[in-house]
Amino acid sequence: MLSFRRTWGIVVALTLTAAAVFSAPSFAQGNYPSKPVRVVVPFPPGGTNDIVGRLVARDLSEAMGQQFVIDNRGGASGLIGAENVAKSAPDGYTLMVHSTSHLTNDFSYKKLPYDTFKDFEPITLLAAQPYVLIVHPSLPVKSTKEFIAFAKSRPNQITYASNGEGGNPRVLMALFASMANIQLIHVPYKGGGPMAASLMSGETQSAVATVGSMLPPLALGRVRALGVTSARRSSILPNVPTIAESGLPGYDMNAWVGAFAPARTPKAIIDRLYTEFNKVLKKPDLAKQMADQGVEPWSASHEEFEARLKSDYASYAKIFKISGMPAN
Repeated sequence: MLSFRRTWGIVVALTLTAAAVFSAPSFAQGNYPSKPVRVVVPFPPGGTNDIVGRLVARDLSEAMGQQFVIDNRGGASGLIGAENVAKSAPDGYTLMVHSTSHLTNDFSYKKLPYDTFKDFEPITLLAAQPYVLIVHPSLPVKSTKEFIAFAKSRPNQITYASNGEGGNPRVLMALFASMANIQLIHVPYKGGGPMAASLMSGETQSAVATVGSMLPPLALGRVRALGVTSARRSSILPNVPTIAESGLPGYDMNAWVGAFAPARTPKAIIDRLYTEFNKVLKKPDLAKQMADQGVEPWSASHEEFEARLKSDYASYAKIFKISGMPAN
């Protein structure tokens, strides 16, 4: 069972490991990198992006002979950190680990201080971040199909929680409600912690949340899982069907965490980074540590990642139009 103490234990351990690598004599591998590389995570420590970034940075430091230093720059759903990266020199010494929020922010905010596509160079996907449809045990439903039927019989009576207007839990549930033709009441909270607390207490009745954040309450029976949002079942919750197979055919939204560099970073550096990222993501111990956090390694080439960004962007554009979610 995943616990708050264990999650923070990993953060502390990885931080100490990074410090040890930094203090050790570095060795050169070609011309790049010849000095420490800053890896901006545009969220506070302890979250999924931070954990994935630290795990990968630790192994890249060992593999490439220079420290990959995590720089947490949280705030405004990732805007502050992303802006910092967009305005950094395109020399390979500033990278970014960001999630699908990088795309949804373009629809959640009326104006961004950067261009989501033109100001960044995608390197590779790092991890799949599966989400799961969950309900409070007091709700008399045990499948996606039953949940949809129950909600249809009670329009605008069933509540669902989110971590804010533009966050993935809000976006994914809005798509679900639209496809299922049901009317739910949205209850936004300021972050994933308050959102999870509301579900466990029964203050709200349903939500779409990351698998990792729901592992502890699921193990305690405080919430019930109905289906995962991806097209295939999650290896972390293998007994939980997909939403598509359990009541809503065609539903498929798989969030991710990926690595970016500032636009105009030399292709040779992007290619080198992809190669090293790909090697790291194939390590069995890394896969296990990611699974403990509710995510799965997911490597993709520069071209594949770029295609995924465009495809997901188009999907989110449709979701925001259908749901009528306002921009801040």
